[in-house]
Amino acid sequence: MSDTLFTLNTGAKIPAVGLGTWQSDPGQVKKAVSHALSVGYRHIDCAFVYGNESEVGEGLAEAFKSGLKREDVFITTKLWCTRHREPQACLDESLQRLGLDYVDLYLMHWPVPMNANGNHPLFPKLDGGSRDLDKSWSHIKTWKEMEKLTKTGKVKAIGVANYSKKYLEELLPEASVVPAVNQIENHPYLPQQEVVDFCREKTIHVTAYSPLGSTGSPLFQEEGIQKVAKKHDVSAGTILLSYHVARGSSVIPKSITPSRIEENLKIIKLDSSDMDALEQISKTKGLTRFVYPAFGVDLGFPDKQ
Repeated sequence: MSDTLFTLNTGAKIPAVGLGTWQSDPGQVKKAVSHALSVGYRHIDCAFVYGNESEVGEGLAEAFKSGLKREDVFITTKLWCTRHREPQACLDESLQRLGLDYVDLYLMHWPVPMNANGNHPLFPKLDGGSRDLDKSWSHIKTWKEMEKLTKTGKVKAIGVANYSKKYLEELLPEASVVPAVNQIENHPYLPQQEVVDFCREKTIHVTAYSPLGSTGSPLFQEEGIQKVAKKHDVSAGTILLSYHVARGSSVIPKSITPSRIEENLKIIKLDSSDMDALEQISKTKGLTRFVYPAFGVDLGFPDKQ
């Protein structure tokens, strides 16, 4: 099932499993990307703010040199919060670092514009320590600028990330282009069913990040996960990734370890009893919105899943 593809509302196909590059150690990303592509990955996820697009580009270049065709790889990158007024310029910088003429998907990383002229290019703060937001701009204006990118040939599709139902409901009536994807943190502790269902209704594909339970992979030790893993004689990681594919979502586990990168491609088919067991976990151990960075605005996610 590792070769499963989902169809976006643009008609393009997105591979079910991709390599995530968030928090990957400097100096390791090139090898991770190159290895992933050599063992069958065809979906790479990166972002301006991760600070490693150049290394991702080096890994891509190595794979293309070995014969892999650009059109056979689905590549995502993202617009950062301090660049909301200039998506074109931010995209051009990303393309230069990646060594590409286009990306398959360009996402608004968060619906939170921040001051581009603040005291830090990525994470500006006010004197009191709170986030320096650009309150004269809005995520809807950002989306209008992103829509223009679809006519440049530099993006195949545009989408959003970290959007709650509330923010999608604000955006969609103003949008000329329906987002192709909403990338959200998603796992059995944080199923975000309200968002997933709403996206499905609006033909917006969901991509899950932090599928192993955010930092530290706490879900590996979860009893309900272990039980399903034992039933199928596979690892907890395989169950956690297969959960998303069963939900119709793509998933982007991060790793720089060759064996783990290969293991993460091993998706299995889960039955309804497996899914019921996994969905029960959030009812007693679900997370609250504290998992999201403090931007100083209500992002509209429910307090309890």
